[in-house]
Formats: sequence, structure tokens, C-alpha cells
Amino acid sequence: MTFTIVFLIAFIASFGLRHWLSQRQIRHVAINRDVVPAEFASQISLAEHQKAADYTIAKLRLGILENGVSAIILIGFTLLGGLQILNLSLLQLLGEGIAQQMALLISIVLISGILDLPFSWYKQFYLEERFGFNRMNGKLFFSDMFKGLGVGGAIGVPLLWVILSLMAQAGDFWWLWAWGVLTVFSLLMQWIFPTFIAPIFNKFQALEEGPLKTQIEALLSRCDFASQGLFVMDGSKRSAHGNAFFAGMGKAKRIVFFDTLIEKLNPGEVEAVLAHELGHYKCNHIRKRLLVSFAISFLTFALLGWISTQPWFYTDLGVMPNLNGYNGGLALALFMLVAPVFSFFLTPLSSLASRKHEYEADGFAADKSSASDLISALVKLYQDNASTLTPDPIYTAFYSSHPPAPLRIANLKRFN
Repeated sequence: MTFTIVFLIAFIASFGLRHWLSQRQIRHVAINRDVVPAEFASQISLAEHQKAADYTIAKLRLGILENGVSAIILIGFTLLGGLQILNLSLLQLLGEGIAQQMALLISIVLISGILDLPFSWYKQFYLEERFGFNRMNGKLFFSDMFKGLGVGGAIGVPLLWVILSLMAQAGDFWWLWAWGVLTVFSLLMQWIFPTFIAPIFNKFQALEEGPLKTQIEALLSRCDFASQGLFVMDGSKRSAHGNAFFAGMGKAKRIVFFDTLIEKLNPGEVEAVLAHELGHYKCNHIRKRLLVSFAISFLTFALLGWISTQPWFYTDLGVMPNLNGYNGGLALALFMLVAPVFSFFLTPLSSLASRKHEYEADGFAADKSSASDLISALVKLYQDNASTLTPDPIYTAFYSSHPPAPLRIANLKRFN
């Protein structure tokens, strides 16, 4: 029962901390709802500022509800015996072996997806609709869902079969082989996703000839950045939010602009936003993030390799393993459910590293493009995306991957 106590302490602490941080953010945003920060007063109206506050609070309240439901589901699967019941049912149906263990994992993913569906629907068709961001209809919503299931199944099921087979046949160091497989797969996905998967969900058209393309190509030349092409994605069919990104590695790199971004920003601002994204590449942020993710996955697989052989890992979490048989899928399922409770406490470290990278990419954009254009672009994006300008400092320190708007813009003004 020792691990049961450790798990419960971590579970209560993580659940309580999530709730406390969300409530802090709600209070802080609400308190500052009626006054636009002085540095934004000339560009953002009080009505827009209040819309951002209301949108932020609405998302947080939905998140609190989701957090509560997720906590109930986790306890239901573990200490209340849900995973045990599901495992025994599938054993009776399919017998022992990899097929049964795969069915167990796929069932958990499907059950979790079904339970999450009402939240996804509510967020898209009530919350996003209420604030004027939703451009999706029900047909597209379900089309995306079934396409996602199809793509996930086509990629995930074979990968899962390989990992479970390694767990069964590769001896004590199966986890090392599994980590190698997953690392190679992750690198392949950098090429596969933009080329084959993304076009299943969105249309990508080459950026039209004209002043914007000329300006972007000049920026790429200044940054010594070679890409496979410049594309515009039809993000407007789902949302009014705008963005720009580049995907892929090596010769498969392609730069993508949401059509909503091009609609809202002038060419100089689009260039500055792209320069920021290029900054992440030129400052080696993407490479660093990949290496960190590989290191973390190595440690995760090593931990799983050890903990999956410990009977207390199963019994203390409400599951009875097959002491003389194969428990690969059961170990993966239990680990997948429980690990986020503990890894949650590392969130501030990844947030801090991400904010540091954002400042560095802003500096690159200011050098290669224009700090003033990036500032005006950011203000428009904060405005159009209803992003709060007054986040709680502690909430920001824990969660935010980007610096708060006032600090980020004050930093950029140093380059003017």
C-alpha cells in the first residue's frame, strides 16, 4: 500500500495546485478587467480588453470542470478498479497475448476520447462561438474526429504492436530498443507530417506572387533559410485565430501562414512574425527541444522498464497483473494514466525554458526584421485572439510558454 499513499499524495497535490492556480488567474484577470494597461490604452479598447478577460475566465472555468472530471476518471480507472475490470473482460474475450493487451490500450484511448467529446463540442460550439472565433460546423467537427482516428490508428496501432512485441521478446532491455524505435519514428514524423498528414485536414496553397512573397523571400535570404516552399493554410474554416509556423526538417521544411494571419496583418507585420518563427530555428530551439524530448523519453522508458517488473506497481494501483504471464499493455496503460500526476510538477521548468526561447526568437526577429512591426503584430494578435494582457504572475510562471504581453513588448522596445 506504500505506493498507493505516494500516488494519492501526488494526486491530491497536483489536483489542488491546478485548481488553486486557475482560481488565482480568474481572480487576477477579473480584478483587472475594467482598466486597459496603460501601455496598450492607445491600441486596445476597453471593450476588447473586457472581451479578452471574459474569454480567459470562461476557458479557465471549463478547464476546472475538465480537471475535476479527469481526476474522477483517473481514480475510476485505478484505485476503483476500472482498469482491472476492463483487463479481465478483454482476457475473457480474447485470451492472453499481445492482441488482448493492444485491445486494452486502444479501449482506454477510445473511452477517454468519448468522455472528452462533450468538452470538445462545448468548447468549439459554445465557448468559441460565444466569443466569435468558431467557423467550424458539425460536419467538419466529426470529419476531423474520424480522420484523426483513422490517422491515429494507421500510425499508432503498428507502433504499439512493435513496442508490445519488444516488451514480450527483447529481454530486460526491451525499453532501450523501444526508445530507439520511438526516437526514429519521431524523426520520421518531422518529414511525414507536413508532407502527408497535414494535407488530410487542411488545404495548402502556394503563397501568391506579389509584394508579400517578395518581402518574405528577402527575409529568408537574409536569414540564410532554405525551405520547400511558402504556403497558405485554410485555418479560417475552423477558427478566426491566426498563426504562422514552419514544419519539417532538412529539405522537407515548409513555411505555412494561416489565411487569417494574412488577412489581419500587413506585409511588414507578417514578415516580423515569420522572422520570430525563423528565430526558433536559427537559435537551435527546435533541435534543443528534440534532444530534450529524446532524453526525457529515454528516462521515461528506463523507468517503465523497471517499474513494469514490480508487482506493487500494479497491486497498489488497483490492478492484479498476470504473475506468470505477459503484462506489457497493462504496464503501459497504468503508466500512461499515472505518470502525468507526477510529471505535472515539472511544468514550470518547461515553461521557463520556453519563455527564454521566446525572448531569444524575438531578439532574432528584431535584428533580421523589425521590432516595431513585431510589436504591432503582437498587439493585433492579442487583440484578435482575445489574449489577456493581465495574467497572474504565479500562473504565468507555472504554465505560460510565452512571456506576458507587457514584458514581451517592453523587451522588444529595447531594440527600437
